[in-house]
Amino acid sequence: MDLVISLDGTGEKTVGVYRALRAAIVDGRLPVGHRLPATRVLAADLGVARNSVATAYERLVAEGYLVSRVGAGTYVAPVRDAPAPRRVAADPLRPRAGWTFTPQPTSGDTPAPRYDFRSGVPDARLFPFDSWRRLVTAELRLRANNPGAYATPAGHPALRAAIARYVGYSRSVRASEDDVLVTNGTQHALDLIGRVLLRPGDVVAVEEPGYPPARRLFESLGARVVGVPVDEHGLVVDDLPGTARVVYATPSHQFPLGRAMSLGRRHALLDWARRRQVAIVEDDYDSEFRFSARPLEPLHSLDTAGRVLYVGTFSKSMVPGVRTGFVLAPAGLREALIAARQLGDGYGQVAVQAALARFIDEGQLARHVRRAGKEYAERHARIVAALSAHDRLQVIPSAAGLHVTALGANSAAVVAAAARRGVELDDLGAYGSDSTGFVFGFGAIDPALLDEGLAIFGAVLRDT
Repeated sequence: MDLVISLDGTGEKTVGVYRALRAAIVDGRLPVGHRLPATRVLAADLGVARNSVATAYERLVAEGYLVSRVGAGTYVAPVRDAPAPRRVAADPLRPRAGWTFTPQPTSGDTPAPRYDFRSGVPDARLFPFDSWRRLVTAELRLRANNPGAYATPAGHPALRAAIARYVGYSRSVRASEDDVLVTNGTQHALDLIGRVLLRPGDVVAVEEPGYPPARRLFESLGARVVGVPVDEHGLVVDDLPGTARVVYATPSHQFPLGRAMSLGRRHALLDWARRRQVAIVEDDYDSEFRFSARPLEPLHSLDTAGRVLYVGTFSKSMVPGVRTGFVLAPAGLREALIAARQLGDGYGQVAVQAALARFIDEGQLARHVRRAGKEYAERHARIVAALSAHDRLQVIPSAAGLHVTALGANSAAVVAAAARRGVELDDLGAYGSDSTGFVFGFGAIDPALLDEGLAIFGAVLRDT
């Protein structure tokens, strides 16, 4: 890599080179062990005589800043001077007025706890990494996907077609390649939808309790987010605000309660949206994993008025590191959403998208979902049985996904006490619920530690 240093205007060139190099070493821009360019090369880059650079090197070697190794070059030596702090103004830049958002913790921020019941985390040990690596490697060849060109922002055509087929047979969703916009996961899809549909001050109705990242994203776009209660049938349509521009819902597996929206409530929501000309964002984040009854038809399949944007992700069915999701949008929004994608980040990772298309079309995703689904079903049953044995808990029935929710008192204190004993789970209150309770994810927990972790939780529940 070229060494970039600045010589201050006029003056003796040897001194200028010396000062510039010394400053770069002292402030850490040239780290210990870094090899400097040959004197001839640096002299040509700086437009000075080679002797000026050689003399500067010799002085820095004599002072201990550099070390010269015969036949090997000149390197930065360990120096006693601590890197000097960068001199800047008193941090004058601030976010715009009203920006109150800060980064939130993620499951990868810290080492995983021994008993990991955090929600939304799949079991990476079940994923066929060897097969996935072969597919990605094949798509990274020079002529595989025209890497010297900028790709379409809508996503790799083969992946869009594969997703359309996949949601058809796995979720009863009718779609064509043209309906699909590939995204970097659910949050990216919601951002694109919000930027296209919402103006500052527009009302977005969300489930309460619900998914906090979606709420935060809509708020960051300037929307006024209104929570709407959820009962045993799903989102309470009668409580929707009449001024809503968008309704965000998780009807197939309500997050975090886990219930499915009833068929009657689905029709009521669609009728409400049709009459009021409102968009519905249907987040179907983990319904591939079902443990009992056949799933109800998605809102997208029941929609005859073109009001539903269907959002999906591969973060649960595969692993989050794939960073791929999608949105199926009505025809009137497709070009706008594609343009928003192009304006924001251009396009996605073409090799990964092409590999995912093959992963789907070769049946590997379906095989993985079947295999992982059997494992998750066993964990689901074990957790439900253990929680049902506690008189202080009321397990909410669920038939899909990667978490189980149980209502119970004093949940914040219990969750904190359990964490001190190595058991990590989610407090239902953190999702905006008026009720207290516990959310048990079972994707990340080691099956060999599951019963032990539940037993520790039970002991904490009794003692808190």
